[in-house]
Amino acid sequence: MNNLFNEEYLDEEQLDYVNNEYFSGFKRYKNWQTLPPKLKLYIPKYIEDKNTLKNKVEQNTQKLKSLINIVYALFSAIAKNDKVDDCIQELSAIYKAFPKENKLNEQQLAAISNYSQSVTTRNNKELTTIEAVFNDLTVQYHNAQNTEAHLRQAENTLSLCTNLVNQYIDDYEGISYKKIRKSATEIEKEAKETKVDLKEVDEFKQIKFIRSVQECEAYLNQQTFDNDSVPDYEPHCSQKLIDIIHRVHSAYTVDNRPWVIGYSGGKDSSAVATLVYLSLLAMKKENRTKSIYLVASDTLVETPKVVDHIDHSLAVIHKQAQRDGLPITTHKVLPEANQSFWACLLGKGYPAPTKSFRWCTERMKINPVSDFIKSKISQHDEVIVTLGSRSEESASRAQVIAKHKIENSRFARHTTLANAYIYTPIDTWSMDDVWKILRACSLEVTTSPLGIGKKWSNNYELEWENPWGAKNLTLWNLYKDASDQGECPMVIDDSTPSCGNSRFGCWTCTVVTKDRAMQSLISNGEDWMLPLLKFRDLLAHTNVPENKDEYRNYKRRIGRVNFQRAKDGDDISVERAHVPGPYWLKYRKKWLKELLLQEKQFNEDGHKIELVTKPELHAIRQEWLNDPNEPDWDDSLPGIYREVYGQDLNWVYNDNSTFDKQGAHILTELSQEYKVIPQMVMKLLDLEISMEGLSRRSGVQNKVATILKQDWGTLEEIKDKQQGQQSKAGYDVFQEEISTLNDKLSTVEKLLKKEF
Repeated sequence: MNNLFNEEYLDEEQLDYVNNEYFSGFKRYKNWQTLPPKLKLYIPKYIEDKNTLKNKVEQNTQKLKSLINIVYALFSAIAKNDKVDDCIQELSAIYKAFPKENKLNEQQLAAISNYSQSVTTRNNKELTTIEAVFNDLTVQYHNAQNTEAHLRQAENTLSLCTNLVNQYIDDYEGISYKKIRKSATEIEKEAKETKVDLKEVDEFKQIKFIRSVQECEAYLNQQTFDNDSVPDYEPHCSQKLIDIIHRVHSAYTVDNRPWVIGYSGGKDSSAVATLVYLSLLAMKKENRTKSIYLVASDTLVETPKVVDHIDHSLAVIHKQAQRDGLPITTHKVLPEANQSFWACLLGKGYPAPTKSFRWCTERMKINPVSDFIKSKISQHDEVIVTLGSRSEESASRAQVIAKHKIENSRFARHTTLANAYIYTPIDTWSMDDVWKILRACSLEVTTSPLGIGKKWSNNYELEWENPWGAKNLTLWNLYKDASDQGECPMVIDDSTPSCGNSRFGCWTCTVVTKDRAMQSLISNGEDWMLPLLKFRDLLAHTNVPENKDEYRNYKRRIGRVNFQRAKDGDDISVERAHVPGPYWLKYRKKWLKELLLQEKQFNEDGHKIELVTKPELHAIRQEWLNDPNEPDWDDSLPGIYREVYGQDLNWVYNDNSTFDKQGAHILTELSQEYKVIPQMVMKLLDLEISMEGLSRRSGVQNKVATILKQDWGTLEEIKDKQQGQQSKAGYDVFQEEISTLNDKLSTVEKLLKKEF
């Protein structure tokens, strides 16, 4: 065992864990010691089987084409092409339409006889009818398909063998799994062409990468196995993981800046948390001096399954870290109640997020974490933010990681926060590397006449534990159930679901065209979440251009009607459409009630879920009461909640509004009589009330003018009022001149104020 893991620093339970489980490295199979000798024995047989099947497929194809030509002659038809599948499909249609009761002519009788002589039937009976001939052709076709399926299985088996041998080399020799799939000769040639020092590519030349099954066979033939097993395999295969943990250990002890680990509960952040936890376990107690804050950001609209997983993980990590005496604490941050998704969408009426108006990410995810980091910066001066970012995930992420890297340092500058630095310990890892450390022991490898098969076991008791004692099978199944595309790490047999590329986000996300993760979860047994997917699709429906006018106010939240600006090449004389504003209040009320009803139903069905939190309800209520366009004089939200749950919350008495339901009704009647807009009068009276008791009403005229300048009335009325004013097209023409005049007017006003 490497001297990093000194027995005196570990208690008995931890020492047993280190010796027997985790620090056995990146091994993936319980039978790794015996698998390579089996591969050495079986690969020649698999190559022979594949070649036999390939020859059989070629023979079947030639025979089928000959029989197909005879059947075409039987029907007096000609094939459109020589593809077997197309021909069988076409002949099936011809056979169905062919009149069976007609007497066979000499040409047809000759074709049937010719076909019968070309095949050997199961009962050695001569074929005498069109039906018998067609049925036999169908049998011949299905037999050929089965042989092709067996050939594909044999090819998959050999492909799997190649990958297994590569992973064996990777583990046994303690070297990196080669990303650049080139031979040593190719690497050296490319280095010379690009004028790179050959010494710099030596390590890449040494990395073995087997590209064909023939190379597999050659490599294994060079290996000597004792008693059909790999001698002393365990000490070798642990070296790679030990080296990585050494690097994390070094990064931790280089200074006294605390770490903030961004934890999403996903595979990458779980891998980082695992590395850091293991590194701390292996340290002397006196070296564990820096605080580590494991921070998860809950947007309050995360997929319920993900929320459950994160909450459970945080609780287990916190509890076990205390037992192990590690300076790790877990924290969950939330958006401010008035900045949450529902406070903005249902409260303020913000439209569902789009790629061009993604108002949600900063409010709900970035700001809460940034505020937490700032609080630690104020406490410690500087912090290290440790993330699970990987360059392989996307080109843009790789560019960001490289751009902010500090020269000759393992850290990078934070893109927005001063005195915060980024550490990405797994930035060069592949997705396979991530899963190697998260789940490695329960991959079952079997041999059969069809070749080697393998799949991940769902036996919870066999699953590797992470260092805080929880099982990673939950995380694996979450990715598996949420994935309908991508690749499982090292899984090549057809029976295993694909996984690993899934991206979990908010269940309300309308930035993506389809929520594939949610759809896959539902199709894999979580069908109770279907109402959430339908609600998300409803929000996406409101962003369809032709639907916007139905769901959204024609006025912006500033009380004005805005029109689309002219773009380069547009005819500026054409009147442009208005830019829709927030959602109408009637829809926001309707959607909130639907959410509360669904929340109640979920909980009655045993799913403990809070779709809209109590603080959010209070924030939404205040937004409705003080809505700039449609103030909720009825104070509807308490009534909606009471209608759904049959009880009241501790609602705060609202004194911000001048009008209650009765007062609003009276004002509406008087406004109709005097032909004024009731909302405008209400805003003016609200302003008057707010200025009561002030000795100086500074700026009151400007505030009154702001209210009067708002667009009041229906869209048609507002357009009629603007007929005699400068049109939007005209404004575009004279925009520069108007801007200059406004600047001069502003200067004059400042001089007048100074003079008097």
